[in-house]
Amino acid sequence: MMNDVGKNATSEGYFILLGFSKWPQLEIGLFVVILIFYLMTLIGNLFIILLSCLDTHLHTPMYFFLSNLSVLDLCYTTSSIPQLLFNLQGPDKTISYTGCMIQLYFVLALGSTECVLLVVMSYDRYAAVCKPLHYTVIMNPRFCQLLAVASWVSGFAASALHSSFTFWVPLCGHHQVDNFFCEVPALLQLSCIDTHVNELTLMVMSSVFVVVPLLLILTSYGAIARAVLRMQSSTGLQKVFGTCGAHLMVVSLFFIPVMCIYLQPPTENSQDKGKFIALFYTVVTPSLNPLIYTLRNKDVRGAVRRLIGYKSAT
Repeated sequence: MMNDVGKNATSEGYFILLGFSKWPQLEIGLFVVILIFYLMTLIGNLFIILLSCLDTHLHTPMYFFLSNLSVLDLCYTTSSIPQLLFNLQGPDKTISYTGCMIQLYFVLALGSTECVLLVVMSYDRYAAVCKPLHYTVIMNPRFCQLLAVASWVSGFAASALHSSFTFWVPLCGHHQVDNFFCEVPALLQLSCIDTHVNELTLMVMSSVFVVVPLLLILTSYGAIARAVLRMQSSTGLQKVFGTCGAHLMVVSLFFIPVMCIYLQPPTENSQDKGKFIALFYTVVTPSLNPLIYTLRNKDVRGAVRRLIGYKSAT
């Protein structure tokens, strides 16, 4: 019966997102858990954005880039999670062809942008720790803005190329996407032709936006580790470990699942596992980022106290 629905999907111009339909008993539980994480993502990232804008003490390169990361996480989750919640709460699991194209474009664009932005944030930490006397000169406002713009432009430009290349591939009989959102490996499985060129392109793009950024981040933190070992001040060490440790945790939570998805050839057995891995970096990671950066952050706690004090005074 699903094949008949799939053939109708072809003529009507929409896709069926199979998602977690193999485990119908999990769908209600997943809906509740994902909704909670999505609300945490919205509240946590909006909190960081508003606090960074309202408190002048947080008008620094680090919080400028953190605000960019929060905007990215808000957009990234919103590009796929509302559709997933809609599909989990009822039998209708369709998405229009145009909606699928738009979703694929923004998921790729925002994911690629985040990879580049995490490199920029690691460079900011490198400059702060290894070049403290020249930090304000190196990370001047204009340079920070250029780095942020470069991150966004590179991600969106790469996505325009790759998503259009994916949708040029002719699709066979049914349009059943074996995932909960439109992404490249699942769409390539619907093709009527040999997709080795597309898979090679995916590997190259993944290397450029995943492997290279990860190597640059590790290089930055290698230099930071050497600088930390030479430090004599325990206060300085605690501050470095606080900010750099948070960033490294965010990097790990984002890059490790992404590498598991995009740096291995898709197989039938790995597809189901890939759904839960994708669920982690699209739902869980963006909700944890605000907590990681704020829970033990004295600057944020101070900004909250100042904001509360200002409100109570007025």
